[in-house]
Amino acid sequence: MEFLLATGLGVLTSAGVYLTLRRHTFPVIIGLTLLSYAVNVFIFVMGRLAIHQPPILDKAISNYSDPLPQALVLTAIVISFGMTALIVVLALRGFLETGSDGVEEPHVDADASIKDEREGVVR
Repeated sequence: MEFLLATGLGVLTSAGVYLTLRRHTFPVIIGLTLLSYAVNVFIFVMGRLAIHQPPILDKAISNYSDPLPQALVLTAIVISFGMTALIVVLALRGFLETGSDGVEEPHVDADASIKDEREGVVR
């Protein structure tokens, strides 16, 4: 079971990092979402989920389910949903204003910049 969870976390993390390093905004948004899912699953797994156990420590029960990771993950899901919505709106606004969703750097003519440096012109 641990191997399956570790493999799933590795796949989510690697896919998230790969998509975050793309040159277009939509894959970056999907990559950040996958990274947040990976972190949420990691936090949830670290809480040692106990099946059919109450989330309250009782004197008669020696094994219990820790409610803190579940509360942290629930809060993180809500926050990541809001941040994803904000990033999507910002990306859509940028696309509508520029006509492209690429994040490429503008092309700079090397000869012109060398000529400007000699003349002392700052761009």
